[in-house]
Amino acid sequence: MSKVVRKAAGFVVYRKNCDEIIEYLLMQASYANHHWTPPKGHLEENESNMDAAIRETDEEAGIKLKDLSVDHNFEKVLKYDPKDKPFSKQVTYWLARLINPDTPVVLSNEHQDYKWLPLTEAKKVAAYPEMQELFDDCENYLNKTNVK
Repeated sequence: MSKVVRKAAGFVVYRKNCDEIIEYLLMQASYANHHWTPPKGHLEENESNMDAAIRETDEEAGIKLKDLSVDHNFEKVLKYDPKDKPFSKQVTYWLARLINPDTPVVLSNEHQDYKWLPLTEAKKVAAYPEMQELFDDCENYLNKTNVK
């Protein structure tokens, strides 16, 4: 019997700091194993992946769509089986640049902390191999496309 698939979506939000280093936004969950991920969340009924990513980034990080430049050419889907859960998860991420790097992050009660981290540190904090690969893919894409 196949597992039910729960869909979620979010943005891998990045900024360039004053030294032109790319930093990624990671937020620490305030529940269970306190894992670190980019802002993301489950789709509501009849909601598109993109609409969920926009809503969740606003709800979880206080970052509005007008604060972001979303790259629709970078879309990655992670599929995995959460431990001890009767379902599979499928999360769609897009890459999104924070237009003003000083835009404040405002956490919801779903998260207890956040960090802006360059690739190496982001991969250390993001414990899951799928998430580490996602950050590598983002970095490679940004370097290849020479995004400002």
